[in-house]
Amino acid sequence: MTRTTLGPSTAERMRSASARATDAVLGIAGSDPVATTLHHLRSDGTAVLATPMDCAAAALAWQAGPGGLPAVLELTDYAPLALREPVRSLVWLRGTLTAVSGRGERDLADAVAAEHPHPALLDVGHGATLLVLGLESAVVADSSGAEAVTVDDLLAAEPDPFWDVENSWLQHLEEDHSDLVAMLARRLPSALRTGRVRPLGIDRYGVRLRIEAVAGDRDVRMDFAEPVDDALELSRALRVLVGCPFVNGLRTRP
Repeated sequence: MTRTTLGPSTAERMRSASARATDAVLGIAGSDPVATTLHHLRSDGTAVLATPMDCAAAALAWQAGPGGLPAVLELTDYAPLALREPVRSLVWLRGTLTAVSGRGERDLADAVAAEHPHPALLDVGHGATLLVLGLESAVVADSSGAEAVTVDDLLAAEPDPFWDVENSWLQHLEEDHSDLVAMLARRLPSALRTGRVRPLGIDRYGVRLRIEAVAGDRDVRMDFAEPVDDALELSRALRVLVGCPFVNGLRTRP
């Protein structure tokens, strides 16, 4: 993939949002949405989903046979802070849904566990079943709008290296480093300093802030000078971003 901006590509944003999302529902035309307890994207272009055995989606997938049926998985990425609008992004993965039977389901559960040892896999065969969504299109939407990516680009992208600790870091910033957030806010254009500034996101490319103003909310991105690869580099990049190399970045209190 060719990069045209310093920030994450659309496919990277989608992979990170999908990895963080804890709220996922599977939709099939003519049926109520079904909450999934597991969603895992595999390198073959399929998403493996865990649903209740007795749900309508599982029944319809069985009835459709090996040809499957159209379905869409909606993933919601929530901010870990009590923002006025807590949804940071939505991801829609559309494709063909098929059921997995017998030994094939057990083998698939083992394969997924090797890549993503999720506790929901323990329920497979005991109230839960696995379904496979063969991906055909992918769309992500956030405050900047909606964008589609090809399945090939989605598979080639990696989630941000900090996706699994981002929530705790944002909470740490909000609760213990309000001074750092204030310093970031002072570097915004004056027209944007019209409301409460909250930390919204952190990735290897920079920081996102949510400005909660009377006129409405607005999201702003502040990029690092260059991408970072570990927590130490990120802490240094944050200090440089606020213009004070001696501020303690994200280091926790003893």
